[in-house]
Amino acid sequence: MKFLSSQLSYFFASRRTRTNVKKLFKFILVLVIMYVAYSILFHYVALHEGQDHSWLTGFYWVLVTMSTLGFGDIVFTTDLGRGFSMLVLFSGVLFLLVMLPFTFIEFFYAPWMRAMNQAKAPKMLPEGTRNHVIITNLNVVTDALIKKLTSYKIEYAIMEPDLQKAVDLSDMDYNVVNCDPTDFDSYNNLCIETATMVVATGSDMENTNVAFTVREFNKDIKIVATSASSDSVDILQMAGASHVLRMGELLGRSLARRTLGGNARVHVIGHIDELVIGESTAQETPLIGKSLKESKIREATGATVIGIWERGKFIQPRPDTEITEKTVLVLAGTVDQLRSYDELVSIYHVSDKPVIIVGAGRVGRAAAKSLAERQIDYRIIDKNPDRIRDPEKYILGDAADHSVLEKAGLHEAHTALITTHDDDINIYLTIYCRQLSSNMQIISRATYEKNVNTMHRAGADFVMSYATMGANTIFNIMEGQDVLTLAEGLNIFNHTVNQKLAGKSLITSNIRQDTGCTVVAIKCKDDGMVVSPNPNRILELNQELILIGSSDGENDFSSQYENKN
Repeated sequence: MKFLSSQLSYFFASRRTRTNVKKLFKFILVLVIMYVAYSILFHYVALHEGQDHSWLTGFYWVLVTMSTLGFGDIVFTTDLGRGFSMLVLFSGVLFLLVMLPFTFIEFFYAPWMRAMNQAKAPKMLPEGTRNHVIITNLNVVTDALIKKLTSYKIEYAIMEPDLQKAVDLSDMDYNVVNCDPTDFDSYNNLCIETATMVVATGSDMENTNVAFTVREFNKDIKIVATSASSDSVDILQMAGASHVLRMGELLGRSLARRTLGGNARVHVIGHIDELVIGESTAQETPLIGKSLKESKIREATGATVIGIWERGKFIQPRPDTEITEKTVLVLAGTVDQLRSYDELVSIYHVSDKPVIIVGAGRVGRAAAKSLAERQIDYRIIDKNPDRIRDPEKYILGDAADHSVLEKAGLHEAHTALITTHDDDINIYLTIYCRQLSSNMQIISRATYEKNVNTMHRAGADFVMSYATMGANTIFNIMEGQDVLTLAEGLNIFNHTVNQKLAGKSLITSNIRQDTGCTVVAIKCKDDGMVVSPNPNRILELNQELILIGSSDGENDFSSQYENKN
């Protein structure tokens, strides 16, 4: 009923539509008068031929004749009767079969369909909408962001200027508004004064227009804009963007952080406050063959193993978990604790061979820059001559060519980064590199989430998603909190203890059983950061939990424990 009322309101909102409906009623009135007049004349013609019929029969004959059904059960035999029958027949063909359908479609059906579409994709948000996120374009990043917003029960609206595309998005259960993000007047209808954030992910010029326009409406709103060119960053900031994200740069650096660097030292992949998260390979170290309990890592260094990677599969650590040649340890601790770990293993698995980077686009160049800052050598393979910048570092050729990979040092390299924007190519190259080098670490980029599992099956040790990384970054800006992506589908995030959890111990809270997430640290006012807290520790109100979990686990956690104060 609510949807029908919306349709009716949009249908009768247009003055032209109201005029067309009046014209349709006038046409129908003409048909009714014609129908009644023919029914009356039918009796006079019938009496002329000596026939006597009821009024209902007269209405029946006129309807049958005008609609060209012509059952033939009532016929006239005189010229007057046949002439009258022809008049009724031709009138029916003209008015019922020709003019009525076109009139109905033009004056009623087409406006009604437009009203249905406008009801599905309105041109404005309901009055009183607050704390919502406005998104100017739907792409892989904003689609992942929408999933995250939905899991946290945060309202959003996608701006789409094309009505049919807006309707299609609405049919796919997106919240969409049919308006142009570059139109100044659009923002009058989006409750921009009470919105939380605007996310502009179009072209650099469009994003500049959006940032400049939105800033005129709301001086304090967060505006996050993406930028394809480094030259556009300053312009977007001058236009009013609060945060400018270069997605290629972010992804490239994220991929480079996953590179273990040819030694067993801890390589930091991120931090949350004082808690530092790092990874270290166990390959060629004395840890191989020992269980976590036997390794005594925590006793010797103070650092805690919070997870284990085995060829792209994340495993929750247990005391009896065995460390193998393929094991990559995920460690958490303070800077000093991780340095203590380095002192134990830094002499193992040392290699000065370059990292192979496939693809010299924005992501590949950003990864190379990040590796150079860590003083890690690299070689970039690309078949586009225009991208070859340094002959010593860049190799012209197809990465699917064995000789090109050999020239880049495939058999000696400890890591390969596959960074092209085409997921099919990345899967192909992952399989190829894995077959040629079984012990090499392979880190691959994925544009679409659906291909992540395929890349893992193809042999990738880690997969970083363009969509997930971008969505998490934007969500962090909105919430002002840290969410660290360990790999595609696996995050470390924080949560403030509320009434739902306060007074319970970690073991009785059933966080791990209910959500699959694990509390790896607690930030307390008195004790500071407590890493790997005792399961019997009682949670206190407003303490900050640091958790590790899958994307689905994080969604389950937020639905059960967020916004419960």
